[in-house]
Amino acid sequence: MTINTLQTLGWSSFFNQSGTHYINEGYTFGRVALEHKHMYRLYTEQGDLLAEVTGKMRHLADGREDYPAVGDWVAITTRQEEGRASIHGILTRKSKFSRKAAGSNPQEQIVAANVDTIFLVNALNNDFNIRRLERYLILAWESGAQPVIVLSKSDLCNDIESKITAVESVAIGVPIHVISSLIDEGMDQLAPYLEVGQTVALLGSSGAGKSSIVNRLSGQIMMEVQDVREDDDRGRHTTTHRELVMLPNGSMIIDTPGMRELGMWDGESGIQEAFEDIEELASQCRFSDCLHKKEPGCAIRAAIQSGTITKERYNSYLKLQREIAFLDRKTNKSARAAEKDKWKKITQSVKVTKY
Repeated sequence: MTINTLQTLGWSSFFNQSGTHYINEGYTFGRVALEHKHMYRLYTEQGDLLAEVTGKMRHLADGREDYPAVGDWVAITTRQEEGRASIHGILTRKSKFSRKAAGSNPQEQIVAANVDTIFLVNALNNDFNIRRLERYLILAWESGAQPVIVLSKSDLCNDIESKITAVESVAIGVPIHVISSLIDEGMDQLAPYLEVGQTVALLGSSGAGKSSIVNRLSGQIMMEVQDVREDDDRGRHTTTHRELVMLPNGSMIIDTPGMRELGMWDGESGIQEAFEDIEELASQCRFSDCLHKKEPGCAIRAAIQSGTITKERYNSYLKLQREIAFLDRKTNKSARAAEKDKWKKITQSVKVTKY
């Protein structure tokens, strides 16, 4: 049985610095492996522990982002004889992949935290979707982790080269690996991202083959897998929760459920990375305020006419920009309301204390 240390769990000088306050206060640390309802399973140097947040931490939380997410480092006190711990705080996140939570209210849902590399898994079957990949790329760049494209199920594809070309046109400068976990093809290409203490998150739609990749890398059945639907190659939901899995070589991998909705969350810098080609072209227009419609000297219209970029990619860029701008307006309005409510609570608390 492997004995965990902070370093093998992914601890680095970054967390040593951000956790200074907790270290001075005498807290120990754990890493969130799994989130249950109001409970968390932690990897610690003392072994796996079940934990819950303290009442104080719950009271101070303004939203979902103030609660632990899978991959987070948390400051804890332990009750070793019970196999339990209390979570007192979350260390500053080195990276986080977030999306807009389902529903009309703008809330952040942290899918995975403190990830070094994100494998964006896209199956080479009828579910292959370039526009969806663009959306994943924006959020991956925004997360602070390194995106890597993993084209899975190569054994089901007869035109791999054309699919790679299509991906290269939107994932500029991003590594691309073609694999099949079923026949163990190309899996060795993933090894450089899976060194001791490194964390990789697997993201992609249902049926993309994420759980099969985890099983192949771990050498055992860690995650349940199901066949895709025969009529459209789209997957059923297999993984129903996010989980940080320890691999035999000392690296860690986070498997995530397939996401039917991938709402943008704070993607302003991510869109600049994911659409670097269009942003560069826009800077070459004759007029700095070019709307790319009828203005003379428009570099974007010229690129579309010459085939340098496709009309579909440009339209996708505009659509995602509008979505990010809309979310930003809603988020700012929501943030102002939350701040007002927060100060209202503080004022009421002061009155109760005074009288």
